[in-house]
Amino acid sequence: MRTPFRIPVRASALGLAVAALLIPAVPAEAQITVFDPSNYTQNLLTAARTLQQVNNQIQSLQNQATMLLNQAKNLRQTSFPELQALNDKLQQIDKLMGQAQGIDFRVSGLDQQFARLFPQGTTQALPLGQQVTAARTRLDVAMDAYRQTMRVQAQIAENVETDAGVLNSLAGRSQGAEGALQAAQTANQLLALGAKQQLQIQNLMAAQYRAEATEAARRAQAEIDGRLATTKFLGTGSAYTSR
Repeated sequence: MRTPFRIPVRASALGLAVAALLIPAVPAEAQITVFDPSNYTQNLLTAARTLQQVNNQIQSLQNQATMLLNQAKNLRQTSFPELQALNDKLQQIDKLMGQAQGIDFRVSGLDQQFARLFPQGTTQALPLGQQVTAARTRLDVAMDAYRQTMRVQAQIAENVETDAGVLNSLAGRSQGAEGALQAAQTANQLLALGAKQQLQIQNLMAAQYRAEATEAARRAQAEIDGRLATTKFLGTGSAYTSR
C-alpha cells in the first residue's frame, strides 16, 4: 500500500505567498461607476431651465435698451435755422409798411391826416391856385399809396420764392424725424411758416385797400371841388337866362 502524496505545509504556504506577489492588487478607484438615467435627465432639465432664464434676462435687457433708445429719439430736438430768415423777411415788410406817406397805417392822427387831404366839409371853393395845389397833393398821395403797395407785393413775391425752399427743407425734415419731439417741432415750424405767409397776405391786403381807399377819396374830393367851383362860377344866378 502506497503512502498518499502530501504537500508539505511549509511548501504550501510558500506557494501562496508567491502567488500573492505575482497577482497585482486591484485599486479601489478602478471600481465601475453606476449610471443613473433618472439623475441625468433631471440634470438636463435643470440646465435647460437655467439657460431659458438667462435668455429671458437677455431679452429683457434688450427690450429695455430699445425702450431707452426710443425715448432718446423722442427727446431729440431739431434745429430751425430758417426762423431768423423768416423774421427778417417780416421785418422787411414791416419796414415797407412804415414807409407809407400821406396817410399811414397808425390809428392815431388818421382823422387829422384825412381831413387835411380831403376837406369834404368845406362849403366854399378854394382859390384856383390852392385848388391845383391841393389836387396835386392828393394825386401824389394816391400814387404813393399804389407805389407802396407795389413795393409790398414785390417783397412778398421774393419771400414766396424763399419760402418754397424753406417748405421743402421742412418737409424733408418732417419725413426724417426720428422721434415724437422732432416731429412736433417740425410741425410747429411748418405752422410758423404758414403764419408768416398769412401775415404777409394781411399786410398786402392792408396796403392794397389803403391805396384803393385813397384813390376813392381823391375822386370824391375832386367831385366836391368841381361842384363848389361850379357854384362859385354861377354865383346866385344861372349861366343862361331865357327872355
